[in-house]
Amino acid sequence: MTKLEELTALLVNETTDFKNTLEKLEGLNEQLKETKIKMDLTEYKTLIESHQQQMEAHLKAVKNFEYRFEDTIKKAKIYPNWAVVVFIVSLVLGVGGVVFLVLSYFG
Repeated sequence: MTKLEELTALLVNETTDFKNTLEKLEGLNEQLKETKIKMDLTEYKTLIESHQQQMEAHLKAVKNFEYRFEDTIKKAKIYPNWAVVVFIVSLVLGVGGVVFLVLSYFG
């Protein structure tokens, strides 16, 4: 009978320990549910802000380059319009004269 009493006492002790452990876990679970995790984003905010400032500076530089490039293109007229027209007309007349000479030679 002593063996049976020892086994029952051991079983009662184990179940009591299990119950106590379970109660502790339930308490911890409640604490975890109530605990709110806060993330510190200040470092990321500063990185993002500095990156944004760099991007704005690059955008301004590109726009300045574009404006300077367009201004340079507008000022790049080397020859006046009348000179270009005279050149084209002389080119057409010159080719026309060559064609006339070729046709008169073979015709």
